[in-house]
Amino acid sequence: METSPSSEFVVQFWGVRGSVPSPGKDTVRYGGNTSCVEMRVAGKRLIFDGGTGLRMLGKSLQPLMPIEAYWFFTHYHWDHIQGVPFFHPAFVEGNTLHIHGAAPDGTSMEQHFNERVLHLNSPVPTRDIQADLKFYDLVCGDTMTLGDITIETSPLNHPNGAMGYRITWQGHSAVYCTDTEHFPDRFDENVLHLARDAEILIYDAMYTDEEYNNPKSPKVGWGHSTWQEGVKLAQEAGVKHLAIFHHEPNHTDDFLDQMAVEVKDATDGAFLAREGMIFSLM
Repeated sequence: METSPSSEFVVQFWGVRGSVPSPGKDTVRYGGNTSCVEMRVAGKRLIFDGGTGLRMLGKSLQPLMPIEAYWFFTHYHWDHIQGVPFFHPAFVEGNTLHIHGAAPDGTSMEQHFNERVLHLNSPVPTRDIQADLKFYDLVCGDTMTLGDITIETSPLNHPNGAMGYRITWQGHSAVYCTDTEHFPDRFDENVLHLARDAEILIYDAMYTDEEYNNPKSPKVGWGHSTWQEGVKLAQEAGVKHLAIFHHEPNHTDDFLDQMAVEVKDATDGAFLAREGMIFSLM
C-alpha cells in the first residue's frame, strides 16, 4: 500500500561530498556532488543546504511544480551554496521558497542571500529568479515549528560557525549535523543534545582517525570529524542509525567501500550516505 505524502517522513540524499565536487570514474557509486539533503515530512518539503546536489533535486521537482519548500542553511562555505544558482525551481514563477538561516556579521538573511549566496560571480543571471522567496532569520540555539513539525537548532564547531538541525515529527527525529569538529577530550554537548535518541543522525565524518591525526598532514582544526568519533557520539546519544556524510573529495568508491565494512563492524545501524539514497523513518 502506497504511503500518503502527508504521513511520510523520509530523508533523501542529493549531495554527500565535502569541500569540492569530485566527479569522475572513481566516485560514481557514492557520488561527487556536495551537500544537499531533502526531507519530506508530513506533506512538507524541507531542504538542507545548497551544494551542487541541489541541481539534481531541482530537476526532480520540475514535474511537481508549482512547489513550496522550506530551505535551511547550516553555513555559507562554497560547497554548501554552489548549487543555488542552478536550482531550477527558483527561476519559475509560482514556486515558493521559505529560506532560513543565521546570516553572519549581523546582516539579515535576505541581504546575505541576495548579496553573498547569489554571488556576483555566478554564471547564471540571478536577476531572473521568479519564485517567491521568503526569508527567516534564525538564532542558533532556538526552536521553531512548521505545523506539528519541530525544528531545533544548535551551534556546531566549524570555522566561521555552522548550525545543526533536529527535525521531529510524531516522535521520530532526524538530525542534520555536518561541518562540525569533535573535541579531543569530551563529547560536544551541543551535538549530543541535538542527536539524543534520534532515528537518524547525518554526521560529518569527512576523515578517518588516521587521517585526522596524521602527524605529516593533520586535519585538526579544519572543522570536520571522523567516522570513529561519529560512532562514539551516536552510541552515547542513543542514535538508532548513523549516516556517514560529507565524504572527503579524494576518497574513492573503493576507499569508501572499505570504510563501510569497518563502520558496519564497529556498530549496528550505521551506513555511508550515497547520492539518491532514501531513508524512511516511518
